[in-house]
Amino acid sequence: MGSRSRSRRSRRRAVTVHRRGKRAARPTARKTAPRRKAARGPAAFKSPGVVVSTEWLAAALFGPRGGGHDPRVRVVDGTWHMPQLQRDARREFEEAHVPGAVFFDIDEIADRTTALPHMLPTPAEFSRHMSALGLSSNDFIVVYDTRGVVSAARVWWTFRVFGHEPVAVLDGGLPKWRAEGRPVESGVVSPAPRRFTPRLRAELVRDLAAIRANLASRREQVLDARSRGRFLGREPEPRPGLRGGHIPGSRNLPYDTLYRPDETLHSTDQLRRALERAGIDLERPVVTTCGSGVTASVLALALLLVGCPDTAVYDGSWSEWGGREDTPVSTGPPRTASTRSRPSPAA
Repeated sequence: MGSRSRSRRSRRRAVTVHRRGKRAARPTARKTAPRRKAARGPAAFKSPGVVVSTEWLAAALFGPRGGGHDPRVRVVDGTWHMPQLQRDARREFEEAHVPGAVFFDIDEIADRTTALPHMLPTPAEFSRHMSALGLSSNDFIVVYDTRGVVSAARVWWTFRVFGHEPVAVLDGGLPKWRAEGRPVESGVVSPAPRRFTPRLRAELVRDLAAIRANLASRREQVLDARSRGRFLGREPEPRPGLRGGHIPGSRNLPYDTLYRPDETLHSTDQLRRALERAGIDLERPVVTTCGSGVTASVLALALLLVGCPDTAVYDGSWSEWGGREDTPVSTGPPRTASTRSRPSPAA
């Protein structure tokens, strides 16, 4: 273990561990815990599902008694904030993150050739970024964010788009982790590069042309994650230059109605009822949309949890559709009533 532990320490700068608000002088359990031999591939790891609890992650990182780390489990902070909030997600990560986590910058790991926000990168670019984050195709990746389950869902979906199925979202995110008094680290993380091989799954993504074609065919249901007011065209869009309203024929299920008070997701039965109340037939394919493809991924996660795998995300979402003059827009309520949402921006 000695040489491996020294190698791991040499790949990262020193970090500070905080537990219940107090600083501890000892190194993290992630650095000192006994390590088991890594599996040869993701198939050797028994997946706990697409959503994992804080208890599960703590056991994977520290072992049932704080003495064992599973090296196949890697943690990713996928926090992202709306620009008008003027919050720096990377700096917040450096102040406090789950031990061993790396930061996934949604705006940086994106197509930089378009003005549309955080559109998917090419497979080659995604591979380059994942290698720089020290992630490999053999890892089981757990994604969290600082709001519960919001932008973490976008990162989860992005991994799936590039063919990485061993990926899950941390239910309740960093708020629940910290509320339970679990340890966090601070500092800049500099992992050693590893090999990540992407495999594009184009069926999980929809573009402008596909949504246009669907206006006539109606083969796929379109479900919008934005707030009720934005969907109806009665509230202004947070991004300048966008019209109000929604894609004709779409339904509305505000993403922020899918959580319990502690920001964990509702039960599968409750999610299913919410989707059905929004007018969604779970036996038919669904395309989710929102402001920029972030919270649409929350709906995609919910749909997968209730057994609706034929789901895609409209990557450009309202930032693309609502910003054009040649796309039709509807305002007012759809034929099927939707769930009322809390006042909250949907990316």
